[in-house]
Formats: sequence, structure tokens, C-alpha cells
Amino acid sequence: MLTVIGAGFPRTGTTSLKAALDRLGFGPCYHMFEVITHPEHVDRWLPVVQGGPVDWEPVFEGYRSAVDWPASYFWRDLADTYPDAKVILTVRDPQRWYTSFRTLMTRAGSGPGEPGEMSQVMAPMLRMAPVLAMMGKSTFGDDWRFGESVPDEEDAVRVFERHIETVRAAVPADRLLVFEASQGWGPLCDFLGVEPPEDEPYPHLNDTEWMRRNIERSRREGRVISPFGPAF
Repeated sequence: MLTVIGAGFPRTGTTSLKAALDRLGFGPCYHMFEVITHPEHVDRWLPVVQGGPVDWEPVFEGYRSAVDWPASYFWRDLADTYPDAKVILTVRDPQRWYTSFRTLMTRAGSGPGEPGEMSQVMAPMLRMAPVLAMMGKSTFGDDWRFGESVPDEEDAVRVFERHIETVRAAVPADRLLVFEASQGWGPLCDFLGVEPPEDEPYPHLNDTEWMRRNIERSRREGRVISPFGPAF
């Protein structure tokens, strides 16, 4: 059963938040890396594009929290399904978010190496294509293509800011934390009712430079390099 639901877009500190929630005892926390490193999870997600109600229990079996896409795209459904769960909306400067998001999208779909090299590493993402297409087109418009096309900055930032306003309006203030990674442990721990770790900095993972280095390394080595520990 989920006790914490992330509602923020990808590239808003969701990887750092996953690490923080795991550290604070609200894990395991679901993140897109779970799909990449556990290919069998794709089968949990494919039913969401078939229409009709979704049984979220088997999707998140074994997890206590969820952040990042694909989970955060369904924040409203999850908030209704788990009414006692708290909601965290991760945010960042819109222009910096766009730069990071654009880097992720373009590097996921291009780069050096033999044809199909990255596809082999990212095979679960290829199987997730129907889900990614549904989420991307619903969010950014019908021209969305994962790893191929990126919305222009003005349109993407407008969508980003509208999403923040929508979540703020929909979730009661006592259930919602609007959170930026630079705020550190304090607001997060206060919101969750736990003590912050002593002498341990808030995790800062998966920034743009990390993505650049590790996607290139993943291509070279034919495996996914996880920010949460050993390579998979």
C-alpha cells in the first residue's frame, strides 16, 4: 500500500527524493528505474492503456511510495485510491527543468554506437512505448515522441507550470508538500513526521551531468547504470 505519492514531473529531483524516501523508511520507493532494472514490471503497466479502471495494488506490489513517471503521471488516481497517503509535488526552476528534460529525451533516443545498442539496454522502455506514448501525448500534445521529439521550451514550460497549479488546487494543503531538493531534509521530514538523518546530507542524484555520463556509459557497457547503487 502506498503511503507517499510523488506528483512531480520527471527531472524535478525525483531520483533524489526516491533515495531520501528509502533512507527515511518509506521504501521501497517506485521510480522509472524500477521498470528499467526489472523488465518484468512492464507487464504491470501495460493494462493502464487498455481503458477502464486500474487495480493499482498489483502495479505497486512490494512498494510503499512512488515518484517519477510512470507513477507520478497517475497522481490523481493514486491519491484517490490511497486517501491516507501524502502527496509530494517536486518542483524546480522551469527553465532549468526544461534543459534537463530535453537532455534526457534527446540522449535517450540518440548517440554513438552500433544501431540498436541503446535499444538493447533500454529494452523495457521499448516495451513501455504504449504507456510512454499515452503519458507524453496527454501531457505535451500529439507530436510527442519519446527520445525523438521534444516540445519547444515555451510550450513545455507552460505545461510544467500548469501542472503545478493543478496539483496545488486538487490536493488539500495538509496532505501536500511542494518540495524542491535544495530545501533539504527539513521540510520533507517535518511533512512525513520523522527525524532527519544526523550528519547526512540530503541526496542529490541524477542531475543532468549524471545523466550524460551514465547514459553514455550504459551504451558502452550494454547495461543500465543505476544511481542507487551497483550497476544493473
